[in-house]
Amino acid sequence: QVQLVESGGGLVQAGGSLRLSCAASGIIFSINAMGWYRQTPGNQRELVASITSGGPTNYADSVKGRFTISRDNAKKMVYLQMNSLKPEDTAVYYCNTKIVTWRGRPENDYWGQGTQVTVSS
Repeated sequence: QVQLVESGGGLVQAGGSLRLSCAASGIIFSINAMGWYRQTPGNQRELVASITSGGPTNYADSVKGRFTISRDNAKKMVYLQMNSLKPEDTAVYYCNTKIVTWRGRPENDYWGQGTQVTVSS
């Protein structure tokens, strides 16, 4: 069983910063891509940023230059540093990882429970 635990959300004023963290635990053989998604009421979950096991990153256009994704493979963690936050960044943020639990098995998607980020104007 794999668990993802997120932390770091909260309330911040526009222009401020927050850092989200996500820790993976359980039966893990390898972790491939890791990423952050966000969702607002009535909308689909959207990709914010992702990072491969080798390090290349991908960002949504709306966060480029403001958000930075990183990972610590030894700790099985992924981070999202969010700077210059805007009210439109307000959403529930979800950690996503693609994990292989046993050698030879295909990877599966795992999701965190979500953490609320609220940016006030």
